Amino acid sequence: MSAIHLYDKILSPHVTEKSTNLSEQNKIVFKVPSNANKRNLKNNIEKIFKVNVVKINIINKKNRIKLTRGKKVRISGFKKAIITLKKGQSIDLTTGI
Repeated sequence: MSAIHLYDKILSPHVTEKSTNLSEQNKIVFKVPSNANKRNLKNNIEKIFKVNVVKINIINKKNRIKLTRGKKVRISGFKKAIITLKKGQSIDLTTGI
């Protein structure tokens, strides 16, 4: 596998208040492409960040319509992966990929 294919499965870190609280439990949240699966994500994250992945949960956020100032606005959905790392390991998201 070349490095290009490794980075194709991770779009960006998903940094929110909830995901920041999850980092205390050795969990990291990433936005991933809609065709990503657990097996490929595990292999890619272990190769890129040199950590041991214990578990991966994938959540598919659907498209939705929101009212903003009386107008309907379409908010696009995305897929995110919550990755649980082995105890004592971490990924520093501030350095970038």
